[in-house]
Amino acid sequence: MILSKNFKVINLDLLDFSFVNSNKIKNQIILSKINNDYQLQGNSFDATKMIDLMFSENNNNGLSNILENFNTNLKVNIDKVFLDSEYSVKSLEGKISLVKSEIDKLNIIANFNNDKKLTITINNKDNEKITTFYSDFARPFVKKYKFIKGFEDGALDFNSIKKENITSSVLRIYDFKLQELPALTKLLTLASLQGIADLLSGEGIRFNDFEMRYSSKDKLMTIQEIYAIGPAISILMDGYIERDKLVSLRGTLVPATTINKAIGSIPLIGNILVGKKIGEGVFGVSFKIKGPPNKLKTTVNPVKTLTPRFITRTLEKIKKN
Repeated sequence: MILSKNFKVINLDLLDFSFVNSNKIKNQIILSKINNDYQLQGNSFDATKMIDLMFSENNNNGLSNILENFNTNLKVNIDKVFLDSEYSVKSLEGKISLVKSEIDKLNIIANFNNDKKLTITINNKDNEKITTFYSDFARPFVKKYKFIKGFEDGALDFNSIKKENITSSVLRIYDFKLQELPALTKLLTLASLQGIADLLSGEGIRFNDFEMRYSSKDKLMTIQEIYAIGPAISILMDGYIERDKLVSLRGTLVPATTINKAIGSIPLIGNILVGKKIGEGVFGVSFKIKGPPNKLKTTVNPVKTLTPRFITRTLEKIKKN
């Protein structure tokens, strides 16, 4: 291995690793140079740090920080890759192309023990970096978010486009169940939807579809839309998050029985929205969540009419399903 004056790798012929790391996972991999390309193969590898970095909002650690102008192709074949101390994939294989020490193209595929698939692709085209990530098994990745607990089942589909310093992303999760989400539990309790709140803190609430559209630049994440629909409840929200400083979200939360009532009576939508009797027509609650990340304040208000956007998105999802 040859290093530059600033300790970046200029040339590398062979790396042979065999060690047990702090996670008590044995790593056995060999990186070897074949002509001008490389081959990475081995029995086992702990990718926990790489996965954490991929899901981090502060991911500024590219390969160019350790490699000096690398232009090469890398073929990968590893028998077992650990995603964390609990979950792993097998038969991970793929190809990676590096241009000036940055990933230009990547295509990786692997299998979970239950034969569910994991695929990752990266393509650079017209100054845009396009990333796709799909997993038939969502839990190993959702659990990285510490504020979500009791996540079960589900498939995850993520794609993003990065141009210059702005990243536009869409995250979708299908057919999953939540047992605990403190902010949502508090919101349901304040809204006097205690039955749903009890479900969330007990056996859990099932969602058919979750979709989040957002953009990121520096420390600011702007959420254009979060929409989730399930048999018990549907939620639509937007807002922004300034990392380590401020969270500001607002939206609408509606019990599914009310949505079914509304959609099942579209020809008489006026009567449903307004209600024929006193107390009728209250669909759910509008809410705001705002404050520093460790001191969020939640306020709720009952709503008697749904916004056209909420009705449109609900009809779109139902039609799609």
